[in-house]
Amino acid sequence: MPQVVGSFISDQGFNSKIVSRDGNDLSSSSGKFSTASMPMTPRSECEILQACNLKNFGFSELKMATRNFRPDSVLGEGGFGSVFKGWIDEHSLSATRPGTGVVIAVKRLNQEGLQGHKEWLAEINYLGQLRHPNLVKLIGYCLEDDHRLLVYEFMPKGSMENHLFRRGSHFQPLSWSVRMKVALGAAKGLAFLHNAESQVIYRDFKTSNILLDSHYDAKLSDFGLARDGPTGDKSHVSTRILGTFGYAAPEYLATGHLTAKSDIYSFGVVLLEMLSGRRSIDKNRPSGQHNLVEWAKPCLTSKRKIFRVLDPRIVGQYSLDEALKAGNLALQCLAVEPKNRPNMDDVVAELEELQDTPGSNQEDHPVNVHSQPSGDPGSCRSAEEASKFTIYPRPSASLVCA
Repeated sequence: MPQVVGSFISDQGFNSKIVSRDGNDLSSSSGKFSTASMPMTPRSECEILQACNLKNFGFSELKMATRNFRPDSVLGEGGFGSVFKGWIDEHSLSATRPGTGVVIAVKRLNQEGLQGHKEWLAEINYLGQLRHPNLVKLIGYCLEDDHRLLVYEFMPKGSMENHLFRRGSHFQPLSWSVRMKVALGAAKGLAFLHNAESQVIYRDFKTSNILLDSHYDAKLSDFGLARDGPTGDKSHVSTRILGTFGYAAPEYLATGHLTAKSDIYSFGVVLLEMLSGRRSIDKNRPSGQHNLVEWAKPCLTSKRKIFRVLDPRIVGQYSLDEALKAGNLALQCLAVEPKNRPNMDDVVAELEELQDTPGSNQEDHPVNVHSQPSGDPGSCRSAEEASKFTIYPRPSASLVCA
């Protein structure tokens, strides 16, 4: 279902955007992974392109790699434009025939779109220098005439959004262990950004920006809205509001003051989506359930009510204690006061405790789509409860409109 993704103008000079986004956007210690020392923005385009460790592709190379951007090579669409599947040689990085070499994902800027050159440049600025197992790898770029493209590693499992919200035989409900694994990987990616020598605030954390490799390892993608964090004695960065409705922190929406705690609120929303299998904003839900955070918060620490929030498709895959720990972590991240939210290192530590033993995977936990607790799931505030259930459904993540 198409989503309206609305953004605003930041003081970095990003173009405003209001676009329709439908579907595929294209572990180590959390903050101690090698990275270049990143100068604070703004920098000139020339400085950014010279400093990045990326291949400069010719447009003709990428035409060959993607079979001339054929429609059947399209992996997804977004505000940036279309994402195409392509192939390059593993060593020379030159274009190869389809089906040979290494698979890549090529984002091509839609010249008619509203997401523009400066967001393309922001991706190069950050992903051209930052390296971490939980950040998607940017291989190169193309800047030729009016053409703007980005070349990424291919993520065969696609976005977390698709696995959580698309229905059909190709997208089976993710198990509890896989959801917790994805949550941990994404948390490590955010922790790395927040702990970088020059702090980076991601600013657009959501399920469509979490990509999965063949082992369900999570990597953050789409750094077009990322921003350098505050420096010196500054407590925040003042910006115009930019991001995705349903994920943005309340204080950021109210004041435009951006901090790492803004990302942590967004992480809480995504974790709640993973736990519930519901989108953060869903107008198709009954009255009182449109806003996931408002509806679910009263249930998250209640032994009797938490099953109303948890995804009914994965009942029986975790203990009540695990469900309550995950719910409490989401609640902490969603604290109204930023100072009461944990930092990402604390989030990583909590999620480490919710991981399965090594070797567990999606196949280890077949999904039970029939076993659900009885009772009315509509209200988290109702005292009525089916207390006989001690095992509850497993989490699922939802996406929000920006």
